[in-house]
Amino acid sequence: MNKTAALDIAERTVATYLETFLGLLLASTTVLDLGVLKVAAIAAIPAALAVVKGGLAALLGPTGDASLLPTRKKKPE
Repeated sequence: MNKTAALDIAERTVATYLETFLGLLLASTTVLDLGVLKVAAIAAIPAALAVVKGGLAALLGPTGDASLLPTRKKKPE
């Protein structure tokens, strides 16, 4: 795994964690009865899964980064 893939995975992991944390935090103020520490712990699960998916994509994917989508070839100028 190269440095670009590692940074890509790190960015996706942090984004996934923050999105999940904020979503659960907002839901816990209106719908759920969760404390902040429980929200923080639960939000780590999708973030960990993002690391696993990114690592597998970097190793097995078509582009060598954390994406499973093929990249478009640039048109020659």
